[in-house]
Amino acid sequence: MLLALLVTQPVAGSIPTIADSYQQAEAGEAYAGGGAYSHLQGRKAFLQPADNLDFSNKLDFKIGESIFAKLWVFSPSSTSASDGLGPLHNARSCMGCHIGGGRGHVPSGNWPQDNAISMLMRLSIAPQNEQQKQLLVAAKVPSIDEPNYGSQLQDFAMQGLLAEGRINIEYTEQIVELNGGQQAVLRHPKYSITDLKYGPLHPSTMTSVRVANPMIGLGLLEAIDEQDLLALEDIDDRDGDGISGKANRVWQHSSQSVEIGRFGWKAGSPSLNQQNSSAFATDMGLSTVLLDNSHQGDCTALQTRCTNAPDGRSTHLAGVEVAPQMSEVLLTFVRNIAVPKRIDIDDPEVLAGKAVFYQTGCTSCHQPKFITKTTADIETEQAGQLIWPYTDLLLHDMGPALADNRPEFAANGSEWRTAPLWGIGKTAAVSAKTEFLHDGRARSLLEAILWHGGEAQEIRDKVVTMKNEQRTQLIKFLESL
Repeated sequence: MLLALLVTQPVAGSIPTIADSYQQAEAGEAYAGGGAYSHLQGRKAFLQPADNLDFSNKLDFKIGESIFAKLWVFSPSSTSASDGLGPLHNARSCMGCHIGGGRGHVPSGNWPQDNAISMLMRLSIAPQNEQQKQLLVAAKVPSIDEPNYGSQLQDFAMQGLLAEGRINIEYTEQIVELNGGQQAVLRHPKYSITDLKYGPLHPSTMTSVRVANPMIGLGLLEAIDEQDLLALEDIDDRDGDGISGKANRVWQHSSQSVEIGRFGWKAGSPSLNQQNSSAFATDMGLSTVLLDNSHQGDCTALQTRCTNAPDGRSTHLAGVEVAPQMSEVLLTFVRNIAVPKRIDIDDPEVLAGKAVFYQTGCTSCHQPKFITKTTADIETEQAGQLIWPYTDLLLHDMGPALADNRPEFAANGSEWRTAPLWGIGKTAAVSAKTEFLHDGRARSLLEAILWHGGEAQEIRDKVVTMKNEQRTQLIKFLESL
């Protein structure tokens, strides 16, 4: 009963106050997901149902997990509930990108040594006419698709078609000298596309490489009050602290209106249902009720063999390829994946690292905690939870070194959503690798910090100049999340 009070009791008013004392852990801090936690650690820690998930919904959760792991096939097929995989695609399943519910992997080498199954390359061009400019101004599209290849490079294809191309990565190394005689080595990626099969790219093509995000706690992020996020905005840096977060304004297909973005590396999606449907559409070429015209995926008008290929739409599936019931149980699964319980929160080194994290200014973007909404549109499991995601879900300028120079809705080419940090210390256990940031370039948490620039430059520089002991404590704290 005491635990329930600590993690689910709503507190009226504003965002919870950030701690300024670090002698002991705060009440409820071990339960970063509030009541939506799991005790399980290890490889399957990011696929567990939230502890507070109602028993009647646990079957839907497990069925949703099976949809998440389902391997889709091309049409026509005798398995009509599993066919319709896009003639061009990036993966055959959600799990193919979100490995074990965790982060995607950077390829171990360029094609044919390895494929980029959990890494995507987004494509777009500058607007070419007034109509395209107006679509961008009205936030009805995130960007303008590249005319030959669409919104995303597709590196897999059905038999008889050619994959669009391959992502090629070349790394150069940079040594960063740290106070105390330590060094860190950053790898700078340079991206190109090889083996293009459908003509040249448009001269103004912009590209952005992304690896898949972890899946934990997404329903809780969806349940954060929009007003709490907007209260953290400081677009013009009126307080003069150098931090000027802003919410992305994106198109909500269900309401046909502009809403606040929450999901994706640039907060380009406003809801989990839309995020799921967009992934079905672009990554796998599957249509849903929300995006019912995506049965040919990301095929362009110039790819006639792709647009004329059979699809999996069926009347018994409501005229789409992913039946409405499948979308519903997948949403239940995605919305209720538990945030693993933290361990070692009272360890003196962890508490010392928490002090370093907070006092260095990291919480300016990585907002420690929220209390989720209790409105009628929020499911019981996500309502009124004290959560510790360490994100403000806002866009921040991260400087030229991390810039992809590609806009997405209101996000410019150097702005990224603050990544949630909960569960980040379990990356190695879940993914067997530690690859962080939007393209997985950082091989450690320290490298990820050292890539921060722009609004975070001053904080990053403090990490460089702090004592070795403090850096060790900072990483210890992050690993405890």
